Amino acid sequence: MSTGRPLPAGPHRTGRPAGRTYPGLAVELGSARTRVWVPGRGAALDVPTVTFAGAGGASYPVRRGAIVDPEGAARMLHRLLAHRVPRGTRPLIALAVPVLGGVEHRAAALTALRVLRPRRVLTVPAARAAAIGAAAELAGPLLVVDVGAHLTEVSLLDDGAVVNAYRTLLGTSDIAAGTAHHDLVDAATGMVTDMFRTERTPLSAAALRRGVLLTGGGALRPETARALGERLRAPVRAVPSPHTAAVRGAATVLVSARARRSAACPPYGTRADDTPL
Repeated sequence: MSTGRPLPAGPHRTGRPAGRTYPGLAVELGSARTRVWVPGRGAALDVPTVTFAGAGGASYPVRRGAIVDPEGAARMLHRLLAHRVPRGTRPLIALAVPVLGGVEHRAAALTALRVLRPRRVLTVPAARAAAIGAAAELAGPLLVVDVGAHLTEVSLLDDGAVVNAYRTLLGTSDIAAGTAHHDLVDAATGMVTDMFRTERTPLSAAALRRGVLLTGGGALRPETARALGERLRAPVRAVPSPHTAAVRGAATVLVSARARRSAACPPYGTRADDTPL
């Protein structure tokens, strides 16, 4: 879904930034959907992650949570957003990324985003972004299960920083391809169980007692939370509008970053990837 509304130019009238005031975009480049959120305006884009290259037809630049075609992703972003960013501005972008995407994912994302000429790009781990988007209490341990279209991640947060994570290349799109729903739930259960067994601190046990935060498109299916709760013998809560929780959380981080001129989202408890471009 695209709202068709122009992105805001800020408090100035000419479309050019006054001083250091500039627009901001929260972006999620998912395997199935690309979402863009504008603070104060809401959803700007929610479209399939697909691009086109001449007679070659449609291609998919993100697969199983990995950006396999940065140039294709750049073409897609340029087609969708370049004409909607106010002329003469350089936006601040907050990008929700897979927790275990690593340096390669961030580098590929930065390559794709350069087409928008951002002033800075802040990367936010998707689990943290989703928790923020759900207005969850970040103090203490928190277990987040993110069931996406092609990727499922289980993340343990402590005071908002990711301290442990697992993932499997399995998601809701695989159900349509023949994978049973219970196989997806079993995979998520197995990752939580493995984390519980290998975690050498009491964090995972405390997080499990507190309950699981379920996000991603898979959380739109009520049976997912129910089955996961039965297998884990723990409370499982699907966040409101779980398919947009991560990009909404990234937008919240963006507002904070614009206000403080620095990111408030340290991946793995270190520092934000605050990259000037």
